[in-house]
Amino acid sequence: MAQRKRKKTKIRTVTDSAARNAATLSDGCNPELVKGADFDGIFEIPIIRKPKKYIIPDNLVPFSKMSKADPKSFAVCEYENDREFKDVLVNPDQYISILKQYQGFISPDCSLYRDMPLAIQITNVYRNRAIGYCFQKHGVYVIPCVRWGDERTYTTKFLSEKIAFAGVEKHSIVSVGSYGQLKDRVNRYYFEAGMDSMMETLEPEIVLVYSKMPDQIEEKYPKTKFVEYPDWTSTMRKDDDNDGNRAE
Repeated sequence: MAQRKRKKTKIRTVTDSAARNAATLSDGCNPELVKGADFDGIFEIPIIRKPKKYIIPDNLVPFSKMSKADPKSFAVCEYENDREFKDVLVNPDQYISILKQYQGFISPDCSLYRDMPLAIQITNVYRNRAIGYCFQKHGVYVIPCVRWGDERTYTTKFLSEKIAFAGVEKHSIVSVGSYGQLKDRVNRYYFEAGMDSMMETLEPEIVLVYSKMPDQIEEKYPKTKFVEYPDWTSTMRKDDDNDGNRAE
C-alpha cells in the first residue's frame, strides 16, 4: 500500500508576521487620512474635535461584531484584539457610510502595551486619532478612545507632554476600556494611575466605560458623568438568558 505523503506545515516566523502586518501599519499611517486636520503637541497628533452636542450611546458593539447589532441602538467600538479591526485601519473609506448608520464610533483602541517601545506606543496613539479625525471629517459621530501604556505615556517624567491624551480636547466626551485591566494588582495600578492623569489633564464631562469603573474613581470625580457598558460577551450571555426565560 502506498503511503500518504505527510502535508508539510509551514512554521510562521516573526518575519512572516511582520510582512503580513506591514500594510496595516503603512496604510494606517497614511498622511491622506489627516488632510485638513489640526495637530496637537510636539508629535503632531491629529485632533478629534469636541462635538457640538453629546450623544450617549445606548450600547457598544465591537467592530468585528457590528453586523449583529442594531445600528439604531449601538455605537461601534474596538475594544478587542487589534487584528479584529485592522480592516478599518487599512480601508477606512469603505466604512464611512456604514458607520454613519450607528449611534457613533469610538476611535480605534490600538494597543499600548507597557512593554512596547515608546515609538510604537506613540504611533498607536497617532493611528487612533487619525482614524477618528478622518471619520469625524466625513460626518460620523466620533468619541475619542483614550488608552495609555506605561508611565512614559501618561506622565511628564520622560516626555514634555502626556502623549496618551494628545489630540483630545478638554471638557468633552471620551471613552475608556477597563476590560481585563482590573484583574490583578499591577494592571489595576496602571489603569487607575492613568485614569487619574486623564481626569486631571482632560477634565472630561462624560466618560464612557467599556466594562466597569472602580467606585473610588467615580467618587473622586463627582462632576464627571460615568456611563458603564457591559463587554460584548456579557451582553450576548444576557440576551441568551432572556431568550431562555421567554422560552419557558
